[in-house]
Amino acid sequence: MNWKNEITNLLDIQYPIVQSPMFGVTTPQMTAATSNLGCLGSLALADLDSDNCVRLINETQKLTDKPFAVNIFVNQIPQIDDTLTQQYYKTKNYIEKLANENGIEVVLPELNTINFTDYHDQIDAIINKKCKILSFIFGCLDDESIALLKRNNVVLIGTCTSIEEAKILSEKGIDIISVQGIEAGGHRGSFEPNNIPEIGGLSLLSQIAENVKNPLIYAGGIYNAKTLLAAKTLGAQGFQVGSLLLGSTESALKPFEKNRLKLVKEDEIMLTKSFSGRYARGIKNKFIETIENSDYVLPYPYQNKLTNELRKIGKKKELADFVGIWLGQSINGFSNKSTSELLKDLIQQTEEFTTKEKQNF
Repeated sequence: MNWKNEITNLLDIQYPIVQSPMFGVTTPQMTAATSNLGCLGSLALADLDSDNCVRLINETQKLTDKPFAVNIFVNQIPQIDDTLTQQYYKTKNYIEKLANENGIEVVLPELNTINFTDYHDQIDAIINKKCKILSFIFGCLDDESIALLKRNNVVLIGTCTSIEEAKILSEKGIDIISVQGIEAGGHRGSFEPNNIPEIGGLSLLSQIAENVKNPLIYAGGIYNAKTLLAAKTLGAQGFQVGSLLLGSTESALKPFEKNRLKLVKEDEIMLTKSFSGRYARGIKNKFIETIENSDYVLPYPYQNKLTNELRKIGKKKELADFVGIWLGQSINGFSNKSTSELLKDLIQQTEEFTTKEKQNF
């Protein structure tokens, strides 16, 4: 199979396979392993402050001299008013009570102690560290940031979950568009936090390929040769994998979380706003079942900040019912091989499959 295309040329990589920027899962080791193989590693910076962004970028740059992407959130932050304040403390008290009833002693943060990151500060850090590929979710960068990044020769990858979002990214001059289907794991990259598009990935990909000229990366359910080639057939030039790497050696998931993945059933995977206030696809658990569709879900990022300490304790105590384990709809066995081994297997499997198909044809 000829892997070379517009995306490999733009990103200066050998294979157009992109490691998903899974915040809480991705590590500098995973990012570097992906890039060292000739694929595109992605370092998840999410909404970290600039100092932590620089720390993680430094760690990754020590492990690879190959191109890798950094990924940030560009969402709007709702203003604090009386209504939000009342809802915040109502939710805080309820979740603390729920945790206590389940043997977890936790004090969640006061509203006035929460710090929010301005993504413009992240951009300054990214430029200063000479990162050349930036991907982002939850909307589009503002015009000034796009111009600044382009002046510094940064390739921009935006995420869409609908044709309308894809058109906005294209019109704004974003270089590459990542198309995220509803079956993809983790947070929806949609511009709208509440009434999100729920469009099947391959249907969405096919329609977007007909509506924009940008090279497309497809994200959602890719875990073997057949799923990768299906995306290629429908217009993708890049192929993003996430859930395939959850059990890998370099994954930041704890052993109890990886064990939970191996037991998951398809009807346990769902979209939920319970932990963060934005829809994310992951494994149903007691916390989600209690909070979902209740009056105790704050808008993002307030819910995310509020539940952060609870999730930390859940990880430390190995309580699968009080952590968010994000994954897509394609259950793949969650091998504990290294990232490079898993990606090599995918590449080899794809090459063997295409060779066989040509012979049969």
